[in-house]
Amino acid sequence: MKSLIRALSSALLLLAGALPAVAGPASAAAAPAPALVSTPVSPPVSASPAEAWTPPLSTRGRYVVDAQGNRFRLRSGNWDGAQGSWNGGGDRNDPATHHAGQNSNGIPIGLDRVPMSTLLADFRALGLNSIRLPFSNEMLRTTAPVPDAAVAANPALRGRTPLQVYDAVVAALTDAGFAVILNNHTGTTRWCCGLDGNERWNSGRTTAQWADDWVFLARHYRDNPRVVGADLYNEVRRDVLDDPNWGLGDDHDWQAAAQEAGDRILAEANPNLLIVVEGINWTGIPLDGLPHGRPTLTPVRTLSHTLVVSGKLVYSAHFYGYTGPRHSGATGMGETHDLRYQDMSRAQLEQTLYDQAFYVSAETGNHFTAPVWVSEFGTGADETGALPRAWFQNLTGYLNAVDADFAYWPLVGWSTTAQGAPGGDSWAMLRYDASGRRTGVLDAGDWRTQPWTALATPGRTGPIPVTPSWYQLSTDHRDHDASLLTRATGDWDSGARKAVCPDGSRLAGLGHTDGRGLCATSGLRAATGGHTVVRDEAYVPPGGDWASGYTKFQCPAGQFLIGYSVRGERVSAALCAPGRTALPAGGRTLWFDRGDNRPPGGPGGEFAYGDYKGQCLPTEYAAGIAFTTRAAARPGPAALLCRPLPPA
Repeated sequence: MKSLIRALSSALLLLAGALPAVAGPASAAAAPAPALVSTPVSPPVSASPAEAWTPPLSTRGRYVVDAQGNRFRLRSGNWDGAQGSWNGGGDRNDPATHHAGQNSNGIPIGLDRVPMSTLLADFRALGLNSIRLPFSNEMLRTTAPVPDAAVAANPALRGRTPLQVYDAVVAALTDAGFAVILNNHTGTTRWCCGLDGNERWNSGRTTAQWADDWVFLARHYRDNPRVVGADLYNEVRRDVLDDPNWGLGDDHDWQAAAQEAGDRILAEANPNLLIVVEGINWTGIPLDGLPHGRPTLTPVRTLSHTLVVSGKLVYSAHFYGYTGPRHSGATGMGETHDLRYQDMSRAQLEQTLYDQAFYVSAETGNHFTAPVWVSEFGTGADETGALPRAWFQNLTGYLNAVDADFAYWPLVGWSTTAQGAPGGDSWAMLRYDASGRRTGVLDAGDWRTQPWTALATPGRTGPIPVTPSWYQLSTDHRDHDASLLTRATGDWDSGARKAVCPDGSRLAGLGHTDGRGLCATSGLRAATGGHTVVRDEAYVPPGGDWASGYTKFQCPAGQFLIGYSVRGERVSAALCAPGRTALPAGGRTLWFDRGDNRPPGGPGGEFAYGDYKGQCLPTEYAAGIAFTTRAAARPGPAALLCRPLPPA
């Protein structure tokens, strides 16, 4: 036992090196959001937009689209630096203590070596249309100006704080036509991604404080429509003692935290932003025989996100060849005998990518269907190994074959040390020496050029048709009110756990026992809004007993179900909204207390795993919920009143 404890302790101490040291998570500092006021600076740029697109961006099924409904494939690069480069030890002013010997000074890398206009022209030459721009919460509060040397090639930025430099970069990128996705990468401005104090969104702060910072930053850029997204948190992972989870309802519940922050950003700051939710990057201790692994997006199949503004959810995942589904990426201590991605055959890799992430976009017509953005992947220009090279070819080939959205890590790096000797980050696509001379994917001799060129194509273009969407509701641990109209009216069933469909959708199905629901897009609701809370059988007409012996919460005539509430397992109330046109009466009783009763093909997917489920046909609307209070019987929903939709 003591030897096992020593092994566990060693593994925990080495997790900082064992977990992928390529990108890291974000959190908010404990203080309230800063009262910094910065005027974005836009240096002259010569780059012109590679393609016409109209903000804001939204989603349609598995695709990101612009305001005209045209496909916008996220062909992105990670311009890192503002999240921090310090490795956490030694003199912070010594470049040798920073990742790859590159002191970013807490701002995007390269501003000391290359004018902004040159950088943006090179980005455009790579075929990029969007930039993932990491930041740290510490950056938001730093009041000291960056050193003049950090912006030597962009002297107009001298004397500015890191946030003001970040403002200037955002303005320059968007003025040049790039879409910018803000990425909360770290809480403290240091390199990630092991045991660095930034493992979870609420490491060292509360979820509410972290969300406060997001609301601040989303408001800060609200008037810039080409700031299109909020990438909530980078590589959520285990700290020394605890794992993050997906749906347990505690303060380590990443699914719930992302829901809270995403809803607050959309409701309080900017309803136009894409909300990017990355899967869990690591749980467990990397020792053979102990549970450990990289859940990525696998939990989404069971429990997805339904935001208060529909068409704004993007899921993301990271893939690096030296890691694996159950391999931390370590060598030596902390290394297990699990397969790395680069050890897989092409067929194995593609199946693994599908299972861990791409089922989300491939399996359309489900509550979890959304675009999948591989927001980090990369390899070195100096990589000579056959397996890593084959992995990169296979990965980029797969991303192209499935027409995926992507973002390479990293975009910019040095090719020399601060003293001018060869050094810097060989993974960077664009590398610059102290005089600003460029090498990398745009230049001869870089083996990554061919696979990158094949990948960086527009893919599918043109209009994406509007298709029905499905949304999951969950009252597992808290309210799930996805309706801005309903939220504005206050608490409609105090003390109960409430679930309400997003505006523009209707309740289509319910689970029998665990408070899960399914919503479908719908244009039924009257523009005036309004709703009726039903707590008894007042609206069941004489002779209209559609579930004899059961309590029936039926909507008033002309209204349809948009929500429900529960106390424990028992139904507490039904929430109904008036239709914009006359709604047909009549209908049928759909029982699901003794088994599933769903339309053929199960549109919307398994929204309540392990429970009996009832779901009206796509050509019907739900107008009532029936349940029983008999002793020894479960008091959850047992039947739905399904009525025909009005003619289109």
